[in-house]
Amino acid sequence: MADFIDYYKILEVDKTASTDDIKKAYRKLARKYHPDLNPNNAEAHKKFQQINEANEVLSDPEKRKKYDQYGEHWKHADQFEQARQQQGGQGYTGGQWQGQGGFEGFSGFGGGEGEFSDFFEQMFGSRQGRRSNVKYRGEDFNAELAMDLTDAATTRQQILNVNGKQVRITIPAGVEDGQVIKLKGYGSPGINGGPAGDLYIKFVIHNNTHFKRTGNDLHATVDLPLYTAVLGGELLVDTLGGGKIKLKVSPETQNGTKTRIKGKGFPIYKQEGAFGDLYITYNIQLPTHLTDQEKELFTQLANLKK
Repeated sequence: MADFIDYYKILEVDKTASTDDIKKAYRKLARKYHPDLNPNNAEAHKKFQQINEANEVLSDPEKRKKYDQYGEHWKHADQFEQARQQQGGQGYTGGQWQGQGGFEGFSGFGGGEGEFSDFFEQMFGSRQGRRSNVKYRGEDFNAELAMDLTDAATTRQQILNVNGKQVRITIPAGVEDGQVIKLKGYGSPGINGGPAGDLYIKFVIHNNTHFKRTGNDLHATVDLPLYTAVLGGELLVDTLGGGKIKLKVSPETQNGTKTRIKGKGFPIYKQEGAFGDLYITYNIQLPTHLTDQEKELFTQLANLKK
């Protein structure tokens, strides 16, 4: 059995820490030991994995309750409870199985001087060292993967360090902030030949552009010169991919007018060649530093409107 890891020590918090304290500690340490900031540092990678594992348990009230009660054996809390019921109410505390009717003797996973029920021997093996044949599925892992919006707009390969192993995944264009994908079998190994758990990756998308993303659509506000708004004309606007589009501006365009450019939005997830739309809102710019002649012309225009 692997050495017991104290999750509270890993996150550098007390056992009385609040959920918010645990969240803050996790974020601080995850940034410090993130593989992207510690390339080729095996110790930092190991620490990062331990931090994620500790956070997965302590940030979940139900898992934390089991961990506080059963310690290193918390993953088998349900089996302990089933065994307790078979033994007529015995309980597991502090690494030792204790009963009501004088039964006392299970300590850890391999010994003790008490008698074991058939059920308990089947689950955990007897003090003579028999191994359990019951297969248990491994725990799931949870991780976050940060990306810029421009990166999320293209399909890309990414190498992840998972439990000491490098995993190459393909991230399709169009992933959304908060979206979770599952990598089957990349969680904790199973017990007694049971299946491994899964790895769940949550994407955190940082907007590094002036566009606002809403689903598959993009929104942007662009400045429009007053003269172009009044008389009409053309305007060049940027797209997310770095190119430019020439828009035709109608005469007498009002401030706040919105126009749609079909198919120039964000890539649609797992739909090759499909895109949302781009919405442009005009912000009309008033001229400044007018010359006397320009002011006179505006005065004449104003008088014509009276």
